[in-house]
Amino acid sequence: MEGFEACPLTPERWEDLVTVFGGGDGKGDCGRCWCMWWRLPREAVAAEIGGGSGAENKARFRAIVEAGPPPGLVGYAAGAPVGWVQVGPRAAVPEWNMPRRLTAPTVPEDAADPTVWGVSCFVVRAGHRRQGHARALLDGAIAWAKAAGARRLDACPIDAAGRKSAGALYHGVARHFRDRGFVETARRKPDRPLLSLDLGA
Repeated sequence: MEGFEACPLTPERWEDLVTVFGGGDGKGDCGRCWCMWWRLPREAVAAEIGGGSGAENKARFRAIVEAGPPPGLVGYAAGAPVGWVQVGPRAAVPEWNMPRRLTAPTVPEDAADPTVWGVSCFVVRAGHRRQGHARALLDGAIAWAKAAGARRLDACPIDAAGRKSAGALYHGVARHFRDRGFVETARRKPDRPLLSLDLGA
């Protein structure tokens, strides 16, 4: 996508992520979750998402960014931060791998395999949606995973028929993945296929 760049979320780019998340004021799902939903046991993260300000989750995620490696990519359009994709080894998002989750690997051992990665979350900043940024973020995620030595990239997007809320689309849109060669490996809910891309690593 012309004029778009996907860059690893390093500490120097933290404020750009805050901008994508709406200023970090705790409003909306991403302003409370701070991409901790798949990283912590539900009871630890749900209280902050359910009614809290998200301050604890923000601090938790910032510590992850400070410690490295980058937990995903920030997307820029014409130099302005417009989106986010969480992408990395499955082991980094342990709740994504739990046996009863729609996102669980078909082979349990893949949950701990550092070469099996997952795309677990998208955010596109309000005012910049429906412009192709999510697709560009996915392209960046594929390239990032391949460059890091991942042999496979998993996702559990939504088969979106008609308009969906931005919150519902944080999983990603299945057709975007299929257009890039992802194939279905499981379907545990009618509108949520588990898709995989062989990166040939």
